[in-house]
Amino acid sequence: MKNLISIGLPSKGRLKEDSISFFEKNNFKPTSNGGERNYFAQIENLPNSKIIYLHAKEIIQRLGDGTIDIGISGLDLLQESSINFQKKIEIKKKLDFGVAEVVVAIPDDWIDVQTVADLEEVSFDFRDKKNKRLRVATKYPNLTNNFLVSKGVTQYKLVPSLGATETYPFIGSSEIIIDITSSGKTLRDNNLRILKDGLILKSCACLMIAKKSKNKEILKKWKLLPKLHQ
Repeated sequence: MKNLISIGLPSKGRLKEDSISFFEKNNFKPTSNGGERNYFAQIENLPNSKIIYLHAKEIIQRLGDGTIDIGISGLDLLQESSINFQKKIEIKKKLDFGVAEVVVAIPDDWIDVQTVADLEEVSFDFRDKKNKRLRVATKYPNLTNNFLVSKGVTQYKLVPSLGATETYPFIGSSEIIIDITSSGKTLRDNNLRILKDGLILKSCACLMIAKKSKNKEILKKWKLLPKLHQ
């Protein structure tokens, strides 16, 4: 259909449930003919639109290349994406779910390390005494590099995390981690603590639009956006 508005919503978990709930509260209920694994839905009272359920990270990519017009994803994923993508995506509204923080966390028994400045000292110790770099496990390489370098920490090595980042210091894969946390409980349960000045980003779910959208004029007139701003 010409001028079809494509909406990207998260495909799983709490973020999916909260995104659907957000649309429903605004009287735009997604309906699907398929089962749980169906990746497409419609909004009955918006016939010129379709919903595509995507991984939250893919929503950022699709908004960046203009293949979807509007979407909900995390601020952390937007900030982690390339500057090129960030320039092509506009945040229309920060939402009250998906709230979490990207933080620097270290093992509890590093009692002399309280701040990022202390971490810098430790990283030089590692280099000078152990002849190796401090390893930082993370799913956020761009946010990690930007933060640590801005704080003057340069003697480190990134370890890409594929999941359960909080286990990395205890299986010998890294010394510290940079990860996202909503309550800090998982970190505490794994004998990790957040540095006093270790907050990198306060994240939340955001309603975003693609600046490159071919339907930008329609989006401006579209009744969904004003309603979602309330």
